[in-house]
Amino acid sequence: MSRVGNTPVEVPSGVEVEIKGTHLRVKGPKGELSHIFPPVVDITLEDGIIEVKRLSDEKFHRSMHGTARSVINNMVIGVSQGFDKELEIQGVGYRAELQGKNIVLSVGFSHQVTVEAPEGISFEVGERGRDIKISGYDKQQVGQIAAEIRKVRPPEPYKGKGIRYKGEYVRRKAGKAGKALL
Repeated sequence: MSRVGNTPVEVPSGVEVEIKGTHLRVKGPKGELSHIFPPVVDITLEDGIIEVKRLSDEKFHRSMHGTARSVINNMVIGVSQGFDKELEIQGVGYRAELQGKNIVLSVGFSHQVTVEAPEGISFEVGERGRDIKISGYDKQQVGQIAAEIRKVRPPEPYKGKGIRYKGEYVRRKAGKAGKALL
């Protein structure tokens, strides 16, 4: 029994929901999202509450029940409040700066790396160029862009330099200790 799938999704005021079979369109103050779900779930909207039901108890239907409800909830939250991911840059001389809508990273390469902001994504850089905030209304897209920025220079385990998620713990390793023992 899916506890996630059985929980109804409340639609806040200012958000429009349009359901056509398994195609769902959600429009709000931050933007508009649409998604086509597999025909194994039944989506209904009554009195500002979206409910997701599965058609049978087959394994695939059970797995899609909670997934569909979570995707719908993220769509409603995204168009009404939006999502944020924060990254921090550590390393001497490492920094980020905005150029228009794009972000330019100086992270120890011989060149600067430019990351372009797709439609619906905005970047903010902290005053010292060490903090990056990625904002948008599509949760998947915000997470994907954050992962791509982190992938430019992931944190390394010896000195901890690189780009990491805010609050991410990087397990450190000991360096070379062979000379000290002789």
